[in-house]
Amino acid sequence: MHATHSLSTHRVHKVILALMDITQLFGEKVRSIRKEQQLSQDELADQCGLHRTYIGAVERGERNITLINAEKIANALQVSLSELVSRDD
Repeated sequence: MHATHSLSTHRVHKVILALMDITQLFGEKVRSIRKEQQLSQDELADQCGLHRTYIGAVERGERNITLINAEKIANALQVSLSELVSRDD
């Protein structure tokens, strides 16, 4: 029984790591594109209809955001959602 518990715990940890990776990737891409476009976090937040502190948390990879909010950010930055989650540059 212990082995089963360890295996399922291991899988949970892998999922958590994968989520952290994608949220950090997304956040880094949002920050990079925002800065390329010379937008402040306030300006991006206004264009998205989201709060500035939320945008900051997204950029730091601290939020596991919904697809709806991810799409709002992509639209405000005038990029595709796939560009924000792509591991290729």
